[in-house]
Amino acid sequence: MTKRILILSVFVVASCGLAYELIAGALSSYLLGDSILQFSTIIGCYLFAMGVGAHFSKYVRDEDVLARFIDIELAVGLIGGVSAALLFMTFSWMAGPFRTLLYVLVFMVGCLVGMEVPLVMRALNARQTEFNELVSRVLTFDYLGALAVSLLFPLVLAPHLGLVRTAFLFGMLNVAVGFWTLHAFRHELANLHGKVLRASSVMVVLLFGFALSDRMVAWGEQALVGDKIVYSTTTPYQRLLITRWKDDLRLYINGNLQFSSRDEYRYHEALVHPALQALPWARSVLVLGGGDGLALREILRYPNIKHVTLVDLDPAMTAAFTTRPELAKLNAGALSDPRVTVVNADAAVWLKDSGAMFDAAIIDFPDPSSFALGKLYSVPFYSMVKKHVAANGLVVVQSTSPFFAPHAYWTIDATLRDVGMRTYPYHAYVPSFGEWGFVLASPQQQFVPPTSYRLPMRFLNADTTREMFLFPPDMKRIEMEPNRLNTQSLVREFEHDWGQVIR
Repeated sequence: MTKRILILSVFVVASCGLAYELIAGALSSYLLGDSILQFSTIIGCYLFAMGVGAHFSKYVRDEDVLARFIDIELAVGLIGGVSAALLFMTFSWMAGPFRTLLYVLVFMVGCLVGMEVPLVMRALNARQTEFNELVSRVLTFDYLGALAVSLLFPLVLAPHLGLVRTAFLFGMLNVAVGFWTLHAFRHELANLHGKVLRASSVMVVLLFGFALSDRMVAWGEQALVGDKIVYSTTTPYQRLLITRWKDDLRLYINGNLQFSSRDEYRYHEALVHPALQALPWARSVLVLGGGDGLALREILRYPNIKHVTLVDLDPAMTAAFTTRPELAKLNAGALSDPRVTVVNADAAVWLKDSGAMFDAAIIDFPDPSSFALGKLYSVPFYSMVKKHVAANGLVVVQSTSPFFAPHAYWTIDATLRDVGMRTYPYHAYVPSFGEWGFVLASPQQQFVPPTSYRLPMRFLNADTTREMFLFPPDMKRIEMEPNRLNTQSLVREFEHDWGQVIR
């Protein structure tokens, strides 16, 4: 019976160990971007630390193996359990030490996890388990535990519990293994009362943290954005946060500002109207991204537009901007318009499978701050977009800032040109963001910037439009290589450019 308990403990501790690694990688990706870099360095640090821990396990005396195993479970449970909350609060209140704390915590957890399996194997060996049976059973349950959490984490835990609460949950599982071992081997352990008291104390701390997880996240996000939070949710794809200050609503995705209701009209007028003013014959429009419905609001002002297909990955985004009154008011109920078809899908997959053709395409994705987003600015992606747009139609891409991120901006322009489209880069000043960039492209049509608009505008007129298509010397064209899928140079350029201006 005691052998089975130890073997099942391996399953649980393997699940917990991988969970802490995934939580650290996901949280750092949310907060710092560049998911490949974050996961790669965290996995490397974690595996190295496990090796260090496995080495140090040999210094545990045979008679102390079970006692030290219990101590390690309590330590892993406490450190791993509070890790996500501690990291998030640190980033919110004082971002400077975040990276140092991240790798210190990953290393500490890795060392402790690295000691667990060797100690279990020694405990089983002391109970006369055959070596071949010992290794096969321990490794089998170790790998099964890793498989279980690798499936549960993205599908169930992260989207439904969130990263902070998930960390506390796995911390409690580690402590539960400690309690389980204490009970099963109570006759072999000294100072049982003291060990039970320590385990109970750690469990209380973790239960308290689990109960207050939402409040801690709210405190951290409040410190991060400053304004009152009116809506927040964690989805399988991102963290959505909507704040209000007086009459200003703001949307944040993974901590990055997406719009302010006070000046978003400048951004969305610039994104939509130069293209649609030039296409009075247009009947159908494709919108990729833009799940807030604000670009859609501008498109639907044209009576000649009969149908719009909006493709946005996250159903939580489109649902919030359809059902929440203050958000639906902001987009004028555009997502509920009968002319609109909303598709919640990966844009690249949808383009590959769809045969629909459009007169114009408006591409309004978040900035290419990660490789997952960078693929949506790549040569293969724009090649697919081109196939879905009429030869004399137009494509518009939001393209980050040509002032703050010039190398990234001109990489997007080069990528569109690489697929055989003519490009017409332009920019507009949006107070919340500064100077912001767009690229208009066409498979064949010669584009001339409008000198007037059929609809009334708050920002655009002949003068502002003319200025948008002129670039001063400090934003002049830079010759860049296209963003290809296998290298994703755009993500590196984006990170480097913004790294020079963000403190």
